[in-house]
Amino acid sequence: QVQLVESGGGLVQPGGSLRLSCTASRTVFSSVPMAWYRQAPGNQRTLVARIRSGRYPDYADSTRGRFTISRDNAKSTIYLQMNKLEPDDTAIYYCNLRVEGVDYWGQGTQVTVSS
Repeated sequence: QVQLVESGGGLVQPGGSLRLSCTASRTVFSSVPMAWYRQAPGNQRTLVARIRSGRYPDYADSTRGRFTISRDNAKSTIYLQMNKLEPDDTAIYYCNLRVEGVDYWGQGTQVTVSS
């Protein structure tokens, strides 16, 4: 079992920035992909960004160029730097870890972009 704990959400104005963090409760090998997803009210949960060693990160088309995913393997932590935030980025953001075909999820952190 792995617990994932997210932090860093909040309310921000359009054009602003936020940085999300997600820490796993145990050591995660760098080869194991970790990702951020988001879910807006009435919508499905969708991929925002994914990171794994030896590959370029994957980004959703709507976030590429504005969001950056990074990873600190020593801390079993991933980050999501979100710049130029837009109202459509408003959602609950979830951290994801997939190990041997099993998905683990954090509790989610709310991001609200509004003036």
